[in-house]
Amino acid sequence: MDFDNVVFEVNDNVAIVRINRPDKLNALNIQTMNELRQVFSLLKHNDVAAVIITGMGQKAFVAGADITEINRLDEETGRLFSERGQDIFNYIENFEKPVIAAVNGYAFGGGCELALSCHMRIASENAKFGQPEINLGLIPGFGGTQRLARLINPGRAMEYILTGEPIDAQEAYRIGLVNKVVPNGELLDKSMELAVKIASKGQVAVRAAIKAVNSMLDHSQKEGFEEEAKLFSECCSSEDFKEGTSAFIEKRKPTFTGK
Repeated sequence: MDFDNVVFEVNDNVAIVRINRPDKLNALNIQTMNELRQVFSLLKHNDVAAVIITGMGQKAFVAGADITEINRLDEETGRLFSERGQDIFNYIENFEKPVIAAVNGYAFGGGCELALSCHMRIASENAKFGQPEINLGLIPGFGGTQRLARLINPGRAMEYILTGEPIDAQEAYRIGLVNKVVPNGELLDKSMELAVKIASKGQVAVRAAIKAVNSMLDHSQKEGFEEEAKLFSECCSSEDFKEGTSAFIEKRKPTFTGK
Protein backbone atom coordinates (compact mmCIF):
# COMPACT_ATOMS: atom_id res chain seq x y z
CA MET A 1 0.00 0.00 0.00
CA ASP A 2 1.39 3.43 -0.99
CA PHE A 3 1.01 6.59 1.09
CA ASP A 4 1.68 10.22 0.22
CA ASN A 5 2.76 11.69 3.55
CA VAL A 6 4.14 8.71 5.46
CA VAL A 7 6.72 6.27 4.08
CA PHE A 8 8.30 3.24 5.69
CA GLU A 9 10.92 0.61 5.04
CA VAL A 10 12.14 -2.45 6.91
CA ASN A 11 15.83 -3.06 7.71
CA ASP A 12 17.19 -5.75 10.05
CA ASN A 13 13.70 -6.54 11.29
CA VAL A 14 13.19 -2.87 12.21
CA ALA A 15 10.63 -0.63 10.49
CA ILE A 16 11.71 2.96 9.84
CA VAL A 17 8.66 5.22 9.50
CA ARG A 18 9.19 8.73 8.11
CA ILE A 19 6.77 11.63 8.12
CA ASN A 20 7.17 12.83 4.54
CA ARG A 21 6.17 16.49 4.26
CA PRO A 22 9.59 18.21 4.37
CA ASP A 23 8.31 21.28 2.51
CA LYS A 24 5.87 21.78 5.42
CA LEU A 25 8.44 20.82 8.08
CA ASN A 26 6.52 17.53 8.32
CA ALA A 27 3.50 19.21 9.90
CA LEU A 28 0.70 16.82 10.79
CA ASN A 29 -2.41 17.39 8.72
CA ILE A 30 -5.43 15.09 8.88
CA GLN A 31 -4.26 13.01 5.92
CA THR A 32 -0.85 12.46 7.52
CA MET A 33 -2.42 11.45 10.81
CA ASN A 34 -4.68 8.93 9.09
CA GLU A 35 -1.80 7.52 7.08
CA LEU A 36 0.28 7.17 10.24
CA ARG A 37 -2.50 5.14 11.82
CA GLN A 38 -2.77 2.93 8.74
CA VAL A 39 0.98 2.31 8.68
CA PHE A 40 0.96 1.17 12.30
CA SER A 41 -1.99 -1.09 11.59
CA LEU A 42 0.07 -2.72 8.84
CA LEU A 43 3.13 -3.04 11.07
CA LYS A 44 1.11 -4.70 13.80
CA HIS A 45 0.67 -7.69 11.50
CA ASN A 46 4.19 -7.52 10.09
CA ASP A 47 7.06 -9.55 11.55
CA VAL A 48 9.11 -6.46 12.46
CA ALA A 49 10.32 -6.41 16.05
CA ALA A 50 10.70 -2.63 16.54
CA VAL A 51 9.71 0.67 14.93
CA ILE A 52 11.60 3.94 14.52
CA ILE A 53 9.69 7.14 13.73
CA THR A 54 11.53 10.12 12.28
CA GLY A 55 10.96 13.07 9.97
CA MET A 56 12.05 13.46 6.37
CA GLY A 57 14.80 16.01 5.83
CA GLN A 58 17.19 17.66 8.26
CA LYS A 59 15.13 20.47 9.80
CA ALA A 60 12.18 18.84 11.50
CA PHE A 61 10.90 15.68 13.11
CA VAL A 62 7.40 17.17 13.06
CA ALA A 63 7.11 20.92 13.49
CA GLY A 64 3.51 20.78 14.69
CA ALA A 65 0.01 20.34 13.38
CA ASP A 66 -1.21 22.02 10.20
CA ILE A 67 -2.43 25.43 11.43
CA THR A 68 -4.49 26.05 8.30
CA GLU A 69 -6.62 23.04 9.24
CA ILE A 70 -6.75 23.91 12.94
CA ASN A 71 -7.87 27.45 12.13
CA ARG A 72 -11.18 26.10 10.84
CA LEU A 73 -12.09 24.20 14.02
CA ASP A 74 -15.00 25.09 16.27
CA GLU A 75 -16.01 23.55 19.59
CA GLU A 76 -17.64 20.47 18.08
CA THR A 77 -15.03 19.77 15.41
CA GLY A 78 -12.26 20.67 17.84
CA ARG A 79 -13.29 17.90 20.20
CA LEU A 80 -13.43 15.38 17.36
CA PHE A 81 -10.02 16.54 16.12
CA SER A 82 -8.49 16.19 19.58
CA GLU A 83 -10.03 12.78 20.19
CA ARG A 84 -8.85 11.52 16.79
CA GLY A 85 -5.28 12.61 17.51
CA GLN A 86 -5.42 11.07 20.97
CA ASP A 87 -6.71 7.81 19.52
CA ILE A 88 -3.83 7.58 17.03
CA PHE A 89 -1.15 8.43 19.58
CA ASN A 90 -2.69 6.08 22.14
CA TYR A 91 -2.41 3.34 19.53
CA ILE A 92 1.31 4.09 19.18
CA GLU A 93 1.84 4.27 22.94
CA ASN A 94 0.17 0.88 23.41
CA PHE A 95 1.78 -0.71 20.34
CA GLU A 96 3.10 -4.12 21.38
CA LYS A 97 6.41 -3.57 19.57
CA PRO A 98 8.84 -0.95 20.89
CA VAL A 99 8.56 2.43 19.16
CA ILE A 100 11.55 4.80 19.18
CA ALA A 101 11.27 8.46 18.18
CA ALA A 102 14.42 9.58 16.35
CA VAL A 103 13.95 13.32 16.74
CA ASN A 104 15.79 15.20 14.00
CA GLY A 105 15.16 18.89 14.51
CA TYR A 106 11.91 20.54 15.51
CA ALA A 107 9.37 18.56 17.53
CA PHE A 108 6.77 21.18 18.34
CA GLY A 109 3.07 20.87 19.16
CA GLY A 110 1.71 17.68 17.66
CA GLY A 111 5.29 16.65 16.87
CA CYS A 112 6.25 16.80 20.53
CA GLU A 113 3.09 14.86 21.35
CA LEU A 114 4.00 12.23 18.76
CA ALA A 115 7.45 11.86 20.31
CA LEU A 116 5.87 11.62 23.78
CA SER A 117 3.64 8.77 22.62
CA CYS A 118 6.67 6.71 21.61
CA HIS A 119 8.25 4.35 24.13
CA MET A 120 11.69 5.98 23.87
CA ARG A 121 13.15 9.15 22.40
CA ILE A 122 16.61 9.75 20.94
CA ALA A 123 17.39 13.33 19.94
CA SER A 124 19.94 14.81 17.57
CA GLU A 125 21.97 17.70 18.91
CA ASN A 126 19.88 20.18 16.93
CA ALA A 127 16.55 18.83 18.19
CA LYS A 128 14.12 21.18 19.88
CA PHE A 129 10.92 20.24 21.68
CA GLY A 130 7.96 22.33 22.76
CA GLN A 131 4.22 22.70 23.24
CA PRO A 132 3.63 26.20 21.84
CA GLU A 133 -0.15 25.85 21.49
CA ILE A 134 -0.65 28.57 24.12
CA ASN A 135 0.56 31.09 21.51
CA LEU A 136 -2.42 30.12 19.34
CA GLY A 137 -4.96 30.42 22.13
CA LEU A 138 -4.97 26.63 22.53
CA ILE A 139 -3.68 23.82 24.69
CA PRO A 140 -2.05 20.58 23.54
CA GLY A 141 -4.82 18.31 22.30
CA PHE A 142 -3.19 15.02 21.32
CA GLY A 143 -2.25 13.90 24.83
CA GLY A 144 0.49 16.42 25.56
CA THR A 145 -0.96 17.76 28.81
CA GLN A 146 -1.06 14.23 30.20
CA ARG A 147 2.12 12.63 28.86
CA LEU A 148 4.47 15.58 29.40
CA ALA A 149 3.38 15.96 33.03
CA ARG A 150 3.89 12.25 33.68
CA LEU A 151 7.23 12.05 31.90
CA ILE A 152 8.99 15.01 33.51
CA ASN A 153 6.84 16.40 36.35
CA PRO A 154 3.69 18.51 36.58
CA GLY A 155 5.49 21.72 37.56
CA ARG A 156 7.94 21.66 34.67
CA ALA A 157 5.24 20.56 32.26
CA MET A 158 3.05 23.43 33.42
CA GLU A 159 5.88 25.90 32.78
CA TYR A 160 6.56 24.67 29.26
CA ILE A 161 2.86 24.45 28.34
CA LEU A 162 1.97 27.88 29.77
CA THR A 163 4.96 29.71 28.27
CA GLY A 164 5.25 27.79 25.01
CA GLU A 165 9.02 28.05 25.34
CA PRO A 166 11.16 25.55 23.37
CA ILE A 167 13.38 22.95 25.02
CA ASP A 168 16.75 22.27 23.43
CA ALA A 169 18.21 18.77 23.20
CA GLN A 170 20.53 18.98 26.21
CA GLU A 171 17.82 20.41 28.45
CA ALA A 172 15.42 17.72 27.20
CA TYR A 173 17.97 15.10 28.26
CA ARG A 174 18.57 16.76 31.63
CA ILE A 175 14.87 16.75 32.55
CA GLY A 176 14.27 13.20 31.29
CA LEU A 177 12.32 14.08 28.17
CA VAL A 178 14.74 12.11 25.97
CA ASN A 179 16.80 8.99 26.59
CA LYS A 180 19.96 10.26 24.91
CA VAL A 181 21.35 12.99 22.67
CA VAL A 182 23.60 12.04 19.74
CA PRO A 183 25.44 13.92 16.98
CA ASN A 184 23.20 14.93 14.10
CA GLY A 185 24.78 12.53 11.63
CA GLU A 186 24.50 9.55 13.97
CA LEU A 187 20.83 9.79 14.93
CA LEU A 188 19.44 7.02 12.75
CA ASP A 189 22.43 4.72 13.36
CA LYS A 190 22.13 5.07 17.14
CA SER A 191 18.38 4.58 16.96
CA MET A 192 18.90 1.45 14.88
CA GLU A 193 21.45 0.12 17.38
CA LEU A 194 18.91 0.44 20.17
CA ALA A 195 16.10 -1.05 18.09
CA VAL A 196 18.22 -4.02 16.97
CA LYS A 197 19.34 -4.67 20.55
CA ILE A 198 15.72 -4.80 21.72
CA ALA A 199 14.74 -6.90 18.70
CA SER A 200 17.26 -9.53 19.81
CA LYS A 201 15.42 -10.07 23.10
CA GLY A 202 12.55 -12.45 23.75
CA GLN A 203 9.57 -10.79 22.14
CA VAL A 204 7.04 -12.26 24.56
CA ALA A 205 8.89 -10.51 27.37
CA VAL A 206 9.23 -7.30 25.33
CA ARG A 207 5.48 -7.18 24.76
CA ALA A 208 4.82 -7.90 28.42
CA ALA A 209 7.24 -5.19 29.56
CA ILE A 210 5.60 -2.55 27.37
CA LYS A 211 2.17 -3.50 28.65
CA ALA A 212 3.35 -3.57 32.28
CA VAL A 213 5.03 -0.16 32.16
CA ASN A 214 2.07 1.39 30.38
CA SER A 215 -0.33 -0.05 32.95
CA MET A 216 1.08 2.45 35.45
CA LEU A 217 -0.61 5.19 33.43
CA ASP A 218 -3.93 3.56 32.63
CA HIS A 219 -5.82 4.12 35.86
CA SER A 220 -6.42 7.84 35.42
CA GLN A 221 -5.12 8.57 31.94
CA LYS A 222 -8.44 7.95 30.19
CA GLU A 223 -10.15 10.58 32.32
CA GLY A 224 -7.24 12.95 31.68
CA PHE A 225 -7.54 12.56 27.92
CA GLU A 226 -11.31 13.15 28.07
CA GLU A 227 -10.79 16.36 30.02
CA GLU A 228 -8.04 17.48 27.63
CA ALA A 229 -10.28 16.97 24.59
CA LYS A 230 -13.12 18.86 26.31
CA LEU A 231 -10.90 21.82 27.15
CA PHE A 232 -9.23 21.81 23.72
CA SER A 233 -12.65 21.99 22.07
CA GLU A 234 -13.67 24.89 24.32
CA CYS A 235 -10.55 26.76 23.23
CA CYS A 236 -11.63 26.23 19.61
CA SER A 237 -14.78 28.30 20.26
CA SER A 238 -12.82 31.27 21.66
CA GLU A 239 -11.93 34.52 19.93
CA ASP A 240 -8.35 34.13 21.16
CA PHE A 241 -8.04 30.86 19.24
CA LYS A 242 -9.25 32.43 16.00
CA GLU A 243 -6.89 35.36 16.51
CA GLY A 244 -3.92 33.15 17.40
CA THR A 245 -4.22 30.82 14.43
CA SER A 246 -5.03 33.65 12.00
CA ALA A 247 -2.01 35.61 13.21
CA PHE A 248 0.20 32.56 12.69
CA ILE A 249 -1.04 32.10 9.12
CA GLU A 250 -0.69 35.82 8.42
CA LYS A 251 2.81 35.91 9.99
CA ARG A 252 2.03 38.60 12.56
CA LYS A 253 1.94 38.89 16.33
CA PRO A 254 -1.46 37.94 17.81
CA THR A 255 -3.56 40.36 19.84
CA PHE A 256 -5.43 38.34 22.45
CA THR A 257 -8.51 39.72 24.22
CA GLY A 258 -9.17 36.96 26.72
CA LYS A 259 -12.46 36.00 25.09
